[in-house]
Amino acid sequence: MPETSASLPRAAKPRKVAAPAPAKKTQTVKRTGRPSKYSPEIAKVICEQLSEGIPLRQICRENDGFPAWRTVYDWMAKDDSLGADGVGLSASIARARDIGYDAIAEECLLIADTPQFGQKQVMSDEGATTTIEDMLGHRKLQIETRLKLLAKFHPTKYGDKLGLHGVEGAASIKTEDTGTSRLFELVRNLEMKTRAGSA
Repeated sequence: MPETSASLPRAAKPRKVAAPAPAKKTQTVKRTGRPSKYSPEIAKVICEQLSEGIPLRQICRENDGFPAWRTVYDWMAKDDSLGADGVGLSASIARARDIGYDAIAEECLLIADTPQFGQKQVMSDEGATTTIEDMLGHRKLQIETRLKLLAKFHPTKYGDKLGLHGVEGAASIKTEDTGTSRLFELVRNLEMKTRAGSA
């Protein structure tokens, strides 16, 4: 077998590591990353814009000096873990979002009531024909998208699912299918009358 000039990789030699210096008692742990920019003013602006129906990611992206949306969720988690000692950020954001959902629903009405004119080009053998008309398809898409998102965000208020239920916390409503049992009873009575009449 011919020998090749390629050599096998050698095992790395173990490095000698110096023993760590004894830790000082006053040494503090240095945190990595930027510190959180939480301030009540930023939280107030976030809640105001959420209540207008603006998504959290857009709020954080478009306002200078605002934290990333993930940081806001970190603030909410930290606030929840503090319990009664927290500032109530999670509850405020939840309330603002609920108001924002109503704003999005009102926006659907505005879109439906306001015509949006645009140009429509139709190509034919004679050439292109341009007409100016209401963009019904575009408005319908805008409304349907918002309504579908609302149904996902708050299904009990904006969802299409219908259910039979009573007052919350009370006994559930019981339904009985009396139609088929009544039908069978009528058929049986008819059969008995026909037998009695033929006998």
